[in-house]
Amino acid sequence: MKKLKLAVLDMNNGHPNQGLRCICDIVERYPKEIDYKVYDVRVTNEVPDLSYDLYISSGGPGNPLEGNGIWEVNFTNLIDQLWAHNKTAEPTDKKHAFFICHSFQLVCNHFQLGEITKRHSTSFGIFPVHKTKVGEQETILNDLGNPFHTIDSRDWQLVQPKLHVIKRWGAKILALEKIRDHVAYERAIMAVRFSDEFVGTQFHPEADAAGMTQHLLVEENREKIIKNFGKRKYNQMMKLLANPATIAATNEAILPAFIENAIRQLTRTTIMVE
Repeated sequence: MKKLKLAVLDMNNGHPNQGLRCICDIVERYPKEIDYKVYDVRVTNEVPDLSYDLYISSGGPGNPLEGNGIWEVNFTNLIDQLWAHNKTAEPTDKKHAFFICHSFQLVCNHFQLGEITKRHSTSFGIFPVHKTKVGEQETILNDLGNPFHTIDSRDWQLVQPKLHVIKRWGAKILALEKIRDHVAYERAIMAVRFSDEFVGTQFHPEADAAGMTQHLLVEENREKIIKNFGKRKYNQMMKLLANPATIAATNEAILPAFIENAIRQLTRTTIMVE
């Protein structure tokens, strides 16, 4: 079988992060099926061309409604080109794309699926995410309960969905923010399937429990979280990371399912993960 090509779009703008490592770790579980390359989109203004079969676009910092006038134009042009390609391509030639956090916000704004707004406060930690009725039938969520747990780190969010626009695109809302009866704020949209080949999450499905635990045990990181969010938040995160039914389960389910579904559709073969 000829190897598929996967492009990882690094949207972290040069900031140190765990997400890119986690994405690459998952992709590297498929050495026989996939070759990949990383593009530092916001630093170099470079995006991949259409020669790739799969695209995974990472999270990143900052306002998703702002850019430098170059990289965000290149990014949305790529999205439009991939979408146009898929309209006429055969199933074994379609382009599959996954969008995480900042990238998810960019695509939702580009497609005008709702309002991208700044949160009243930063959402940071491990939280339950609730599947919608449609989400209960979603293949990338099949191996997870309802609710399931995710790593969330964001100052912005997608709210006030424009249902007529969503319907026009053929998109589906897959998951919503945790239920918060004690506040009056609208629940953010946490996952969307844009098409059979395009899907995205507001949360970080790539996060791995072992790596996050080691990251949080570093004294500098521990003190930063305690200073910004409190010791209770820190202890809660450590406890949840130790539970294999939370972040470890999400890490094993979502991005691998996306990759394996794409491989099956593009090659008509069964995947054996090493």
